[in-house]
Amino acid sequence: MIQIATILWQYLKTKYRQPFRTREELMQWQNKKVETFLSKILPRSPFYQDYYQNRSIHDWRKFPTIDKQIMMEHFDSLNTAGIQKEEAFQLALQAEESRDFTPMIRDITVGLSSGTSGNRGLFLVSKQERLRWAGVMLAKLLPRSLFQPHRVALFLRANSNLYSSIQQGKIQFRFFDLIKPVEQHLQPLLDYQPTILVAPPSLLRLLAEEKRFGKLSIQPEKIISVAEVLEPLDRKQIEAVFDQTLHQIYQATEGFLATTCEHGTLHINEDILVVQKEYLDHDSGKFSPIITDFHRITQPIIRYRLNDILVEKKDPCPCGSPLMAIETIEGRCDDIFIFLAQNQHKPITVFPDFIRHAIISAHPAIEEYRVIQHQMDQLEISLRISDGETQQIEQAVIQAIKKLCQKLQCQMPKIHFTPYQYQTGVTKLRRIQRNFSLATHDSEGDNNHEYPTL
Repeated sequence: MIQIATILWQYLKTKYRQPFRTREELMQWQNKKVETFLSKILPRSPFYQDYYQNRSIHDWRKFPTIDKQIMMEHFDSLNTAGIQKEEAFQLALQAEESRDFTPMIRDITVGLSSGTSGNRGLFLVSKQERLRWAGVMLAKLLPRSLFQPHRVALFLRANSNLYSSIQQGKIQFRFFDLIKPVEQHLQPLLDYQPTILVAPPSLLRLLAEEKRFGKLSIQPEKIISVAEVLEPLDRKQIEAVFDQTLHQIYQATEGFLATTCEHGTLHINEDILVVQKEYLDHDSGKFSPIITDFHRITQPIIRYRLNDILVEKKDPCPCGSPLMAIETIEGRCDDIFIFLAQNQHKPITVFPDFIRHAIISAHPAIEEYRVIQHQMDQLEISLRISDGETQQIEQAVIQAIKKLCQKLQCQMPKIHFTPYQYQTGVTKLRRIQRNFSLATHDSEGDNNHEYPTL
């Protein structure tokens, strides 16, 4: 009964909170929340107490940042539950192998991030945090009232006690394991007839194709993309087949970061956390978010720098919300391509969106693609083509990349075409991927920064 009451209270508070009239009012409220949070949490986390020693909490916006590497190196002293990293990893790995995600350490849920960048992270969430998260999630995502029936189909790499916390009252929840072939899910999904469908865009594309060919007759009220970058190519196909706006959840190990409003605009959840912008390119509005979550107690997230590329929305959203609006989640900083400048060895930054636009605008027959940069002068491009001459379409892609290089005044890389192959499952789909470290190209001293700018 207490669990339902906690979820309901958080749902009502999130759903019907008096909206902030201006950004200034929102930021003043956030400041008070963070200062109160820090005064309580810093004495409980030996790592943060030492990391921020002799600093006033009133100056928290300028505190040193942390990242995944720092968090994992100091995991034992950073968390406030006294949980050791080795114990948590062992439990999480056992869950991954057995596909039973219910075991906990005391009442603490332990999970692994998917490790897109090759560096897996741990997350800890207490029972109280799970219930609060469930209330916020329901308030932001349900298309109708909490008291009406909903059937949620959730396609993810791993289940979690986080998601089972949502299953309350008239809300049914069913986990579909991405590790299984999509064919095994079609009949159970058809029988279930979800009102809400949550899945990575690569899986939603497959389900859309099954529906287009008459093999899957479902019509959810709301479809939500999660876990992978939502590409324009995927959005177009999914929305056309299901005949509705595709929504998004931006969530990571570090928190429940953003959701879409009724207009499909992604808004940062600034009512539960703070996002500061570390600009990668001011002119285009590209930045990496620095997160401070003033609700995470078990594993505090304070001035945490995410390795993602977000693009701020220039025009106001029609919904009128003062919460920060995001045009798109472009990818990871690890996947910024680096080309050589013309007539010199100076590196040139090429953001994922530049590559993405060049590929999808090259020819309308391109249905799927992946671009991998193996070296500064070597690209591997995989295409799935609906119709037309393969050689002709590949030449169109080469010309599009060449045009981009001319615009950026960088050297044209060698391009190797390979067949398109991707299977949904444990690995996230990364359409734009850099497969080498910048450190390997620093020997001549030309690159003194992590991400050189144009």
